[in-house]
Amino acid sequence: MSDSDEVENNGIDGEDPTGSLNHSTVQFKLGSLLDRCAGKKLHFATELSLDIVQYDLSEYRLDGKYEIKPDICAYMKFPIISEKLDDLVTVSEMPDLAIEILSSRQSLGYLIRKIKAYFELGVKSCWIVNPGMQTVVVYSQPNQRKSFDVERDT
Repeated sequence: MSDSDEVENNGIDGEDPTGSLNHSTVQFKLGSLLDRCAGKKLHFATELSLDIVQYDLSEYRLDGKYEIKPDICAYMKFPIISEKLDDLVTVSEMPDLAIEILSSRQSLGYLIRKIKAYFELGVKSCWIVNPGMQTVVVYSQPNQRKSFDVERDT
């Protein structure tokens, strides 16, 4: 196990390289639902690599120092691909919303540090979705959050 894979709270303290059925299902369904509900107001992407080369996020002890990748992100103004390029491998514009989905092998502490890093990067709102507990925690600032229980609050 590498340093970034140290176990914290019985979970991987870093990105879960193996993925899971629940994680991928929630990611797909949530992204689809948000896309339908937002209409043309927001533009969504999954697993988009955000360029963080110019930032020092070492205090957050995240896996990468070149990119950070939310499970789902949303933009009010979607990044534009130059006519000279076919695609963007990394995007320098930060999203308005970053959503992280807790995998069964991942530590919650890692995702909380990742949320704090997103705010430092200029992201306006962040969510942590916990499929096992059926909760969504919405952060409007690094230490301001509201929790929603999927069964109770829907």
